[in-house]
Amino acid sequence: MKIKLDWNNKMAFSSITPSGHEIKMDAGEEIGGSNSGSRPTELLLNAVAGCTGIDIISILAKMRLEPTKFHMEVDGQRADDHPKKFTDIHIHYSLEGDLPEEKVVRAIQLSVEKYCTVAHSLSASIRVSYSINGMETKGLRELS
Repeated sequence: MKIKLDWNNKMAFSSITPSGHEIKMDAGEEIGGSNSGSRPTELLLNAVAGCTGIDIISILAKMRLEPTKFHMEVDGQRADDHPKKFTDIHIHYSLEGDLPEEKVVRAIQLSVEKYCTVAHSLSASIRVSYSINGMETKGLRELS
């Protein structure tokens, strides 16, 4: 996979992905940017969540299960010192529908432990939790 990024001005960059979609990135005004696009770190958290989300929907479909609603909340913790990498990422999956808990857990595990390219490309500890139909889990599970 190859991607070409173009510098637009100040700290702004844009690219057209191999699948034909435009991405705009920029820094905040406080460090010389114009706030004309997402921060690369924001895109990274979106990428790991999106990757696992796509996996989970695909795995559930193979189990003949379809959520009626599905959203994720992502909390990324970064180191204080440069390069200020993500050290801990917590993804909470919230699903609704007629979904057996053991199958949801299995779909999450398969995604994070085996299939998600983005998650496996990071050195951060990735923790997950989930709720089904509003019922929270009792604890977090680290899947790294």
